[in-house]
This record gives sequence, C-alpha cells and structure tokens, in this order.
Amino acid sequence: MVDHRKLGRELELFCSDPLAGAGLPIWLPAGAAARHAVEEYLRERERRAGHQHVVSPPLGKRELYELSGHAEHFADDMFPPMPMSADDELVLRPSLCPHHALVFAARGRSYRELPLRIAEIGSMFRAERSGVLGGLSRVRAISLNDGHTFCADGQLVDEVCRELESIRQVHADLGVRASEFRLSLRGDEVEAPKKFVDDPQMWARASAVLREALERAGVEFAEAPGEAAFYGPKIDIQVRDDAGRAQTLSTVQVDYHKPARFGLSYAAADGSRQVPVMIHRSLAGSMERLFAHLIEVHAGAFPAWYAPVQIEILPIAGEQEEAAWAVHRAGLEAGLRVVVSSGGSLGSRIRESAVRKVPYAAVIGPRESASGQVAVRLRDGRELPPMPVGHLLDLVGRVVATRSLELSG
Repeated sequence: MVDHRKLGRELELFCSDPLAGAGLPIWLPAGAAARHAVEEYLRERERRAGHQHVVSPPLGKRELYELSGHAEHFADDMFPPMPMSADDELVLRPSLCPHHALVFAARGRSYRELPLRIAEIGSMFRAERSGVLGGLSRVRAISLNDGHTFCADGQLVDEVCRELESIRQVHADLGVRASEFRLSLRGDEVEAPKKFVDDPQMWARASAVLREALERAGVEFAEAPGEAAFYGPKIDIQVRDDAGRAQTLSTVQVDYHKPARFGLSYAAADGSRQVPVMIHRSLAGSMERLFAHLIEVHAGAFPAWYAPVQIEILPIAGEQEEAAWAVHRAGLEAGLRVVVSSGGSLGSRIRESAVRKVPYAAVIGPRESASGQVAVRLRDGRELPPMPVGHLLDLVGRVVATRSLELSG
C-alpha cells in the first residue's frame, strides 16, 4: 500500500517540523513545482470556463463570519478570534465564500452580468484536533481551489451541469478516478436546526436543483442525509485511497442563504431588484488533499506535465558538461523543468533519477555531444534511440501541452 506521507518524504515533496506546528506542512521545491503546475492548469481551465480570478485576504473581521453564519454553525472548526483593539477582532477564515460575496457586493450588478463566475486558490484555516491530523490529507492551513457563481434561479441547473463536466475533465487530466457521487442533504428534521440553517423551503429547492443536475448529467449517486454544508445541500465527488477509505475531493453546492444574508441583489430585466443564488464549487479540492491523493494514485510518478522535474540531463563525463548546460538552457527557454546531474557514475545517476520518478533522462556522451543529440531513457525502463535536442524538447513539450498521462517515445 502506498502511503503519501512516506513517499512524500522520500521524494522530498513536503516536510513537517515541530517548530512550524502540527498540521502545517512545508512544501519543498519538488512538491511546490508540481503544485504550481497544477494550480496554473486549474486557473487556465477556470479562465476558459468564464471564471474571473480574485485575490482575497486569509482573515477577516469577526462580524464577517457572524454575517455569513460561520460563527453560529461552524464555530467548533474555527480558530479563536485575535483581538486587535477593544472593539475589533480578526479571525482566520474557515472559508472563502464570505469574501467572494463581498466581491459581488463591490458594485451594482445587472442581470446582464449573470452568471457571474469568480474563482481563487486561497488560504483558509480549520482548527483540526491533533489526533486527526495526517500528512497532507488533514491539515490546519488549507489552500483551496474555490469558485463561486452568482446566478438567477433559472440558470442554476445549467451552471451545476457545467461544473460537473469541468470536474470530470479535471479529474481525467490529473489521472483521478471518482469512486462515488454523493448528494449530501440536510437530514433529520429534529436534529437539523441545530446543525443547519433552518429554512425547509430553501433546502427543498436547493436539493431539487442538485438532484435534477445529477440526473441530467447521467450520474449515478447515493444520498447522504446529514452531510450537507450548514447553508445548503451539496454534491460530493469522492475518491478512495489504497486502504479503501473514501474522502471528498471535489464539490458543488447550492446556497440560497448567504446572498440574502449579505443583502446581495441585481437589477432584473423588468427593473426589479432580485437576490442571486450562489453556487459554491471546487474542481479539485484543496491542494493538500489533492496531492495526498495524487501521490498515492501515481505512486509518486506524476504525469510529465506536472512532474517536479521533467527532464534530467546526465553528462557521462566532465567533457560533456558544457553540452549538458546548453540543453538545460534550451529546456528552460522551452518552458520545461530541467536539471543537470553530474558527478558519480552514470549508472548510479540513472538509478537515482528513476527513484525520483523523473519522466525523461537525457544522457550525453562524446558522440551525442559532438552531434548535438541526446540518448533518452524513460522512467518506465524504455530506451530511445539518440535524437536531436530539439526533438526531445518538442516531444516533452507535446506531452505537457496535451496533458498526457503516458510517456511518449
């Protein structure tokens, strides 16, 4: 069984330190490189889907979370407020949606702008107990791939279907396989008011929207009463680890509650003021939980498009180092992640490259140096005939551009 904590240490993707604190992992250069590649991909995907990106602060005034309902329904998962003055307290945010509601409220809105889709990979914080923390899968500082769409009631089902299709495409590109779609609902009418916003009519409308979207998308799903967010029902797209444990990776939620709480409105076609509906969605969840899963799914051998190092250049001897660094410069100019490894025997360096799961190793000996070529070894053990440097860079560039899950020869 692959354990992302063990493999993450061995591949130097992330580490933890008592001085940093439990549940606060540090992303090392290799892990940060892979994460940044995925983040750039997610932003590109969102831009193409019509999302506008924002940047919001990772904390806010206590009143912000009282207005959003988090202080009432989510207090156990929040860190204590930080007093700034006699009447001013700041809180590490447990969610990005209150700030995104403020984005909508930043100026007057018209029906012509709807659906208004905004997105951000932003920081949030959960006061997780020490006993449940583990590696990247359960942390206290979270970087969430988050997005919120503000739309009219009649646009809801189409927008949810759009998000489900985007999630399907993202999972395919990352090499993720969903194990279950779960419709998480409010649940027991007696206990629900203690845990959820008490508006049965709102819950019925939102649940009907998600159920219709799932059925239109042709997705099989299970219902999970009592597993909704405090403000509305949600679709949880779950994955399983090697031990068979299920966890939610991606989610789509319908929220009638927060727009009304924040007094959000837009000018409708008939001149009236209408309250938008808010769709919360995450294509890939938090970067921490996502990479905990990706490390295990791929056993550390990430697809080349988000591998920390895509090409490792191996000069056989010192005489080939100048040629190796020339290939390195060309690789950087091509937008690839390349390194030069020299010193020690070629065999040991090839083995070390395979242990680090580098997709392509480019060997340069006297003949390759003289002819401007490289001999390519793939991490799956295949050896390719010597090829011009430009051919290798084009080959890897195509694999990256197409986000292929397979190595090309």
